[in-house]
Amino acid sequence: MYKKFTAVTTLVLPATLFFISALLPAASTADALQDNTDINFDDSQLEEEVAYPDWFKFSLGDLGDDLEEAKNSGKKGIVTYFGQKRCAYCEQFFKTSLANTDIQNYLRKHYDVIAFNIWGIDEIIDTDGKTHTERELSIKYKTNFTPSLVFYDSDGTPVFRLRGFYPPYKFRAALQFVTEEFYKKETFAEYFARANPGEYFLLGGLTERDFFLEHPLNLDQVRKNGKPTAVFFEQGNCHTCDLLHSGPLSQELSLQEIKKMNVVQLNMWADTVVTTPQGKKTTAKDWAKSLNIFYAPSILFFDADGKEIIRVDSVTHFYRLWGVMDYVNQKGYEKSKDYQDWRLKQRRTSL
Repeated sequence: MYKKFTAVTTLVLPATLFFISALLPAASTADALQDNTDINFDDSQLEEEVAYPDWFKFSLGDLGDDLEEAKNSGKKGIVTYFGQKRCAYCEQFFKTSLANTDIQNYLRKHYDVIAFNIWGIDEIIDTDGKTHTERELSIKYKTNFTPSLVFYDSDGTPVFRLRGFYPPYKFRAALQFVTEEFYKKETFAEYFARANPGEYFLLGGLTERDFFLEHPLNLDQVRKNGKPTAVFFEQGNCHTCDLLHSGPLSQELSLQEIKKMNVVQLNMWADTVVTTPQGKKTTAKDWAKSLNIFYAPSILFFDADGKEIIRVDSVTHFYRLWGVMDYVNQKGYEKSKDYQDWRLKQRRTSL
């Protein structure tokens, strides 16, 4: 089922809120409705630097020592926060999720949050005993998008990572997933899928766009034209998907980058048959599960050899999406250490 594209956004439907509340008792309907406004913001570089919350901590220089300090205070572990000084997504994270009293209290009760700048040069000893600069540590944990969070358990093992900004209800779910140690028996995608209202996301229509390839889909054959492939995992009745189409994907610069790719749309809950870029025949639902897709829309980019280059699986607006597509189309991944390194080089080139 598809729906025609229009540049008008819609509100999340009440049925969705019911199932969100079923998974996350602490989340009220009012919280979920507020998420609709929380995810709408300008993602251009900020003019003013973002200030950390005053309860964030700075590392003692050794994450092992930071962890011991947290445990001595009765915490379960530590969370390393990776951000940038003028990051709009970081600011939105502070203004929404961390401004929510319930979320903030829950986070502070169980973790010390250690702040890092992804461009920082201070040396840090990780819990494995290896020394890195802040920049090197951010590359180690593949923090392509800020804000990124890495959760360490009481033994100092990194057990979960979030890259990018998520609606507060999703961040709250991630906190509970880690704190209650569900990660020991299931993925976050599996955990969150237990709130899935059955047919609700399956039967809702996806937004139809001219640039999506027609089904049936054999991506192993498609990739042989030498273009990169972008796979959009979406779902029906999806407010964030609607925002993607009416916002970033309605911009001419985005559409210019889209034309350079093979572009595919799949409902992440559907039994649609698809052959992956690696030549495996499966269904959209099973492929999404194997890829640990837990957010809609998620966009995965593959090179002409069928290898995943990068994925965008968090709230994404124009500048971030365009930047990633430019990175993929110009093969920035072959020329830079990571996406952030590529974007920095591009900004310097444009000056």
